[in-house]
Amino acid sequence: MITIILPIFNEAKYINRTLDAILNQDYPRDQLEILIVDGMSNDGTREILASYQSNHQNISIVDNPKRIVPTGMNLAIEQAKGDVIIRVDGHTEIAPDYVSQCVYILAKSGAENVGGKMTAIGTTKFGEAVGKATSHPFGIGNARFHYSDKTEEVDSVYLGAWSMRVFEKIGLFDEELVRNQDDEFNYRIREVGGKVLLHPGIKSKYTVRSTPSGLWQQYFQYGYWKVRVMQKHPRQMSLRQFIPPTFVLSLIVSLILAFTISWGWIPLVAILGSYLAANFACSLSIAQKEEWQILRLLPIAFAIIHISYGLGFLVGLVKFANRWNDKSGKVPEWHH
Repeated sequence: MITIILPIFNEAKYINRTLDAILNQDYPRDQLEILIVDGMSNDGTREILASYQSNHQNISIVDNPKRIVPTGMNLAIEQAKGDVIIRVDGHTEIAPDYVSQCVYILAKSGAENVGGKMTAIGTTKFGEAVGKATSHPFGIGNARFHYSDKTEEVDSVYLGAWSMRVFEKIGLFDEELVRNQDDEFNYRIREVGGKVLLHPGIKSKYTVRSTPSGLWQQYFQYGYWKVRVMQKHPRQMSLRQFIPPTFVLSLIVSLILAFTISWGWIPLVAILGSYLAANFACSLSIAQKEEWQILRLLPIAFAIIHISYGLGFLVGLVKFANRWNDKSGKVPEWHH
């Protein structure tokens, strides 16, 4: 028995594609439970869900009043009937063999969590640029699940599939973390000697944010909540996660210097010039291989990702300045 958990909020635009892909799995339908955890959507999502539920007995809807992913995941895990839990997100379209691949690879590998590459797609020209930017090491560093095509042990995977015993062993998702709860959970898996495995056989498409403001908000939150993950698990951090906040802080400091001392513009020009040169070189390289039309949008997408994440991280350091000794979080035990 497999339980697919779908934590969503206001997904009227995409939910049909996501649910159709789930319902078209090659896995036996009578061994598939679909729990849709809805954060009290108000954009017409509930009406769409009701129509699917009336036609499919294996779909259940769970209310998630707190709206955030970790509370939704935990509510569903507590009532799941499956031996394996598979997470799917609202902006995602999974391949027809997604479930069977997850089940097979979990059993074959002995890993605690398996997942595939996040294949990013856009619905607008800016969205296409975001898809390319978030699938390139210059955009997101060494987060392997964004671009790797080989089987390997990694820090984190996109979405995830877990055997129920994992939750018994390490507890549920940290309900304090609005973002980055998957990073924190995967770290706890690895901390007890478990394995997180990326496998190219597990395929899905993820629709990225299609506007600059949507992208800014997403990555600002990633940076902001990463601070709490760092405070709880300092060893979870890697060098790439410190680069955006260091870059943003150096920009702020050099900007202040430029206005206060005569030679202050020199570090500002050096930092900004180096960044713009690297940004444009990567953008040119991608556009050359993919599509020239997105060349003017790629540098903007890269800059939004880097600056919003870095600024979010710096704001998080200020906001959570008194939380360094608070490592507990809100990790419920699994009661089944």
